[in-house]
Amino acid sequence: MKEIDKLIEVSRRYGSDSRFVIAGGGNTSYKDSEKLWVKASGHALATITEDGFAVLDRSKLNPMGEKKYSADAAEREAQVKDDLAAACITRDRRPSVETSLHNAMSAKYVVHLHPTLVNGVMCSKNAKAECASLFGEDALFIAYTDPGYVLFKKVYDEICKFKKAKGYEPKVIMLQNHGVFVGADTVEEIDAIYADMLAKIGARTEEADLTPTAVCDCATEVVPAIRSMLSREGRGLKVIRVVKNALVDSFIESKAAFKAISAPFTPDGIVYCKSSYIYVAGADKEDVLKKAEAAIEKYVAEKGYTPKVIAIKNIGLLCVGDSAKGAGIIAEVFTDCLKVAWYAQAFGGEHPMTQKQIDFIDNWEVENYRRKVCAAGNKGRAENKVFIVTGAAQGFGEGIARCLVEEGANVVVADLNEVTGNATVDNLNSICKNNRVTFFKTDVTDIGCLAALVKDTVVNFGCIDAFVSNAGIAIAGDLTQMVPQKFEFVTKINYNGFFYCAKVVAPVMKAQTKYDPEYYGDIIQINSKSGLEGSKANFAYAGSKFGGLGLVQSFALELAPYRIKVNGICPGNFLDGPLWSDPVKGLYVQYLNAGKVPGAKTVEDVREYYLSKVPMHKGCTPKDVTKGVLYLVEQTGETGQALPITGGQVMLK
Repeated sequence: MKEIDKLIEVSRRYGSDSRFVIAGGGNTSYKDSEKLWVKASGHALATITEDGFAVLDRSKLNPMGEKKYSADAAEREAQVKDDLAAACITRDRRPSVETSLHNAMSAKYVVHLHPTLVNGVMCSKNAKAECASLFGEDALFIAYTDPGYVLFKKVYDEICKFKKAKGYEPKVIMLQNHGVFVGADTVEEIDAIYADMLAKIGARTEEADLTPTAVCDCATEVVPAIRSMLSREGRGLKVIRVVKNALVDSFIESKAAFKAISAPFTPDGIVYCKSSYIYVAGADKEDVLKKAEAAIEKYVAEKGYTPKVIAIKNIGLLCVGDSAKGAGIIAEVFTDCLKVAWYAQAFGGEHPMTQKQIDFIDNWEVENYRRKVCAAGNKGRAENKVFIVTGAAQGFGEGIARCLVEEGANVVVADLNEVTGNATVDNLNSICKNNRVTFFKTDVTDIGCLAALVKDTVVNFGCIDAFVSNAGIAIAGDLTQMVPQKFEFVTKINYNGFFYCAKVVAPVMKAQTKYDPEYYGDIIQINSKSGLEGSKANFAYAGSKFGGLGLVQSFALELAPYRIKVNGICPGNFLDGPLWSDPVKGLYVQYLNAGKVPGAKTVEDVREYYLSKVPMHKGCTPKDVTKGVLYLVEQTGETGQALPITGGQVMLK
């Protein structure tokens, strides 16, 4: 195996292990006498390839330890940045901020990580003494030093002193409130050092309890309201991830308990979660919202940006991101902060960063660059909006979900088919940028199941911007063939199901519109052209769709005062979808068997018959319908409408 392949392998292995890496942090390197390969900024260890490493000329790096730079901090950092750029052989990759530290260690391989257990020691009050006790004098302890050149120079000088005193270099360098560097000439030795390190710390600590605990049902209205508070007045749509487990509960039980985690422990904590957080406890839902609104507005007025973490007793940690990906990273990083605080209790108690140290990180150009890289992503028409799409595991619903994902939406695939639904989610997440897709097993005829869907969506995303009621079924048959049981089954899914969906989502949307005067919510039923005109030998389906448009208009009148739009979309036939083309139970087969198309002898005859009825001579597609969905969501002047997308087959009078 080539050395670069070994570096890639060890990087991916540690980068994929949550015990060592949170939110893609840490960096790795390999060096020979002439060159240094080090992780470039913006690349995650878990998925890194050779293109993810910057290559630098060591002959230009080596003098930096002895070089005299400006006494002015800003000028000095600019000079160091220029020297690193001059040493870069790969000009298209910005080397890790810790590049000079990697070069200062002579070991061939250096793996710098932020293991939670290690930071439980390094972010404790007794960090220096515990470091010596656990790892002996051969581990070099570095008291907290601002990152950048100052930290590099401190480590460089301490390595020189260590080497002069002992005749060899340290293989382990512990950085207070930061992490650990491990260097060795083989990957196997690095593995052994890390394994020994975690075993020794683990023997002194009790594992943090991350057992999920129940989120209060009130969250379904409280969290969406807070999302609206955070997103108002041009602040941009936010996404919220709610985290609640036994560890979280222990820290949000009271304001006094929360104080232990009210300041960051590491630079990464500041980069992703900022440096101050909001805690709210109230007597009831209205009290919580009143206190939360006052705290958020005060926070924004003082700091100029919205909070990243809001702790609400009985509900959990609200991790607020500028995207679903961002909210997920904040949840991961802040949960790690809780674990660090928990483990620190075994080593004298927690030791957060000082305000001076925090201010440096907040204003450091390198960390601002990392924030920009994290936030980068293309914007779509549905960016950061949250959609529930029922019946989205396959067919028309899957196509709508896919098109929404491509436009930047976060989508909940709500479907009864769990196996296909999960496969669809995996597939859709593979094309996501900063958005995210989840699955929830859903029976639209069960109002309790739908209530659970709504709550799960709020916990994962913080809101519901649009509910697309797409789940439906068609069973063809004339009056002599149709039995009551089948008629009732079609009605229950297509008609009753839409009523249930609107009923459970309306309170969430009311909470959202109440706290943002510019916000509109959307309930959209994917109806049918059969909801606009009768359908021979298909009356069960047509009747349920006609009824659906009655519900659309009635719900629209009721919810208009709350700025919740309710509309229907009436697609033409999705002639290439499984509803039509399934060889066993598709509508082509059903209609052929029911004699619905006069003279038709084959499935192809049925298909051609339906194509001939469309002036534009094309079937309706999920992309066509999604354009209609996006139009209805974007406009604010229409509600109670039935939007036909039929290729001209049905024209409104």
